[in-house]
Amino acid sequence: MDRLIQEKISADHLLHVSMKYTKTTGVMLNLIERWRSMIEISIDLLLERAKKKKSIKIIPLVPKLKVEKIKEIHKKNPFILEGIGLYDFFKRIDKMEKTSEGEFRKNVALKVLDKGKWVNINMEQLKEYSEIVERYMINVKQVLN
Repeated sequence: MDRLIQEKISADHLLHVSMKYTKTTGVMLNLIERWRSMIEISIDLLLERAKKKKSIKIIPLVPKLKVEKIKEIHKKNPFILEGIGLYDFFKRIDKMEKTSEGEFRKNVALKVLDKGKWVNINMEQLKEYSEIVERYMINVKQVLN
């Protein structure tokens, strides 16, 4: 849980401080990586909790199977499912074709080619992602407590 909190603090700092002053796609990618890491840690915690409650017998070792198990266990929680969907997108970003626009300016944007379609990640989009991750984390905390 401490590592999860540390990642959250780091991600919040990247979004609210670093992006405000540097405005680069490198910071955007770092922020997305922090969110991905946070969700990965929370997935492990959720699976450990499910095993303790005897909802599952074993915790899968493969990340894809972990995600499928979380979707199965929490299929009635739309916020956890939304966070897991965003996590899937974040994992794919490393392998996507990327271009940068307006670096060091107010309208900095990272464009990624996802499944044949260009996705524009700008400050507004990052704020939306932040809200999704925040709702996800609130629901994870509720499950873990």
